[in-house]
Amino acid sequence: MAGGSLRPLTTPLHPTLSHHHSFATKLFLFLTLLPLSLALFAFALQWRGNNGINTIDDPITRWSPDHGRLQFPGMGGSIDVQRRGGDAPASDVLCGGGERMGRGGEFRDWKFGVDNGTELRPKICITGSTAGSLEQILPWIFYHKVIGIRYFFLFVEGKAASPQISKVLEGIPGVKVIYRTKELEEQQARSRVWNETWLASFFYKPCNYELFVKQSLNMEMAIVMARDAGMDWILHLDTDELVHPGGTREYSVRELLSEIPKNVDMVVFPNYESSVERDDVKEPFTEVSMFKKNYDHLPRDTYFGNYKDATRGNPNYFLTYGNGKSAARIQDHLRPNGAHRWHNYMKTPNEIKLDEAAILHYTYAQYSDLTSRRDRCGCKPTKDDVKRCFMLEFDRAAFIVASTATDDEMRRWYQEHVVWMDKELKLKLLRKGILTRIYAPMMIIQGLKASGVFTSAITLAQGAILKASSSSIPSSNSSHRFQSGSISSRKIGANHKFHATTRRVLDVEALEILAEAVPPLSPPGLR
Repeated sequence: MAGGSLRPLTTPLHPTLSHHHSFATKLFLFLTLLPLSLALFAFALQWRGNNGINTIDDPITRWSPDHGRLQFPGMGGSIDVQRRGGDAPASDVLCGGGERMGRGGEFRDWKFGVDNGTELRPKICITGSTAGSLEQILPWIFYHKVIGIRYFFLFVEGKAASPQISKVLEGIPGVKVIYRTKELEEQQARSRVWNETWLASFFYKPCNYELFVKQSLNMEMAIVMARDAGMDWILHLDTDELVHPGGTREYSVRELLSEIPKNVDMVVFPNYESSVERDDVKEPFTEVSMFKKNYDHLPRDTYFGNYKDATRGNPNYFLTYGNGKSAARIQDHLRPNGAHRWHNYMKTPNEIKLDEAAILHYTYAQYSDLTSRRDRCGCKPTKDDVKRCFMLEFDRAAFIVASTATDDEMRRWYQEHVVWMDKELKLKLLRKGILTRIYAPMMIIQGLKASGVFTSAITLAQGAILKASSSSIPSSNSSHRFQSGSISSRKIGANHKFHATTRRVLDVEALEILAEAVPPLSPPGLR
């Protein structure tokens, strides 16, 4: 309209709509600034922690490969090497150089020395007898170091006593190498065990009986060495056996034995037996994860209800022994009672059996074990003669097959009696709890290998051999060597009856005290 006032083209917003618009803007700004503020706060905390203030000690931080000196369970304390009876310097760190190598790099910065000046208790040692190779012995030693073993008293002969292997073993902190020499055998011939009757039924027999006597004599010497080294517990193991400290929070033998009551003298580890799934296993410790559980760790109904399936036509539930191994508290009058148990001259030991921890026995885990056992024994492959050489039925059957069958026949026999190739049967027994998967040893040893620990031990030994070639000073980590492995024992595996007259005749009262040696025994069978 002419001369009239113009109306605005738009109408003003309603007051309520204006209020909602303002609230949405503020909410958007708040949600944007909140994460930024939290991120800045977290950065400030991290910056303070990295400067040594308010550092958070959580498991992830402690186990991180880049957190300086690692605190893996069972490996606490100082890393300096304590050597008894010598002024030799501490060994260098047994870890590989260079960059980390994928999985297992967490072991790169480990220091595998014997802690010096610390009082981590209990102090545990292992004694064993071996003629094996480094491929088996090195993983065995370092795995047990990881889970808390302090010292090793290793009696070597055969291949293990060769300079290429023994020098590597001598260079590992906490490992005492003892050679089977004329001097050693003369010393053992004067020992108490040699002149008593509880081991007498094993004298003058070859093969496994011979090994059993050697192990018992070596165990007797190891008790003295363990006491001198200040050990609290001693355990006898073969190098095809690993301790599995199941049930412990830190996967530690030290933690396990620290909780044993003071009035207990001996603990029994029931053994689990390796159940291989291939016939081409090369490194059992890193390739085998399935094990058959011991009778002592199974409900009676489960064990006997699945006995035939678990046995698969073999003589017994286990291929070899089923009575486990034991650890003994170091104390007065302690003695071996065969390779599987300890005893005491003055009392019956107070013994308990562990509910979750076990010994993992990698028996016949490689196809080559058939021929290697055959080659170590000169018995005739007859049913009568193998009884003179082997204590367990499966060992007898395996020796006869290895001695008489062709390679193809041996391979088929191995697949039928040792290898678990039936997937349905495996699944059934895994569900029943007869078979179980255990991965911790495999992962630990794979990590050690990837970190270059084994390679470094060999490299250090090569340097020691070069130094030794220009020096006549013997290693303080070994017994003096004469003719390693070349002396045969007079009572071990021999048939010279006139030596029996050297044994002390015990009176009747003493015979009642001395329990007969415990041999390897098969698990319970169906009656």
